[in-house]
Amino acid sequence: MKKVTGLLAAFALGAVFAPPAVAQPATLLGVFSNWTAYSSGSGASQTCYALSKPRAVQPRTAKRGPIYLMVSDWPARKVKAEPQIIYGYPAKEGGAASLGIGSDKFTFFIRNTDKEGSAWLTALADNTRLVAAMQGGVSAVARGISQRGTNTVDTYSLAGFNDALAKIHATCGM
Repeated sequence: MKKVTGLLAAFALGAVFAPPAVAQPATLLGVFSNWTAYSSGSGASQTCYALSKPRAVQPRTAKRGPIYLMVSDWPARKVKAEPQIIYGYPAKEGGAASLGIGSDKFTFFIRNTDKEGSAWLTALADNTRLVAAMQGGVSAVARGISQRGTNTVDTYSLAGFNDALAKIHATCGM
């Protein structure tokens, strides 16, 4: 399989477990419409993840780094399909963050790593319901607030999500 060591993989892995300078190279597992699947590491350090870039961002004039919606498998931790929003800016810690799919809305909490804000589900019990909503949905809308108070709205297509999710689950044995 093709080895991917570019900025995308370094950023995604860096946001998950290390600064980009020490991130492990990722292996591209496949591109599935608007979603891309990767794996990294082996044994206890193996992780698999699927990510997508937004199809629309608001406000368009805001200066932001890479923006992603990501779902990760961590076999050694027994964590399956952990969702994460990467905003591409330093976020307002404790600020409102959410992901909406159809009429379902999920609350997230924000943490900053280096100069980037990421968000994770507030209630872990909602994980199964969120992933099911993503599997049956058409689009997902992520909302967040930057440290400067800018409200952002990023819209992701869910086309290809099911195939990318199946690929990471199969690769990580989950």
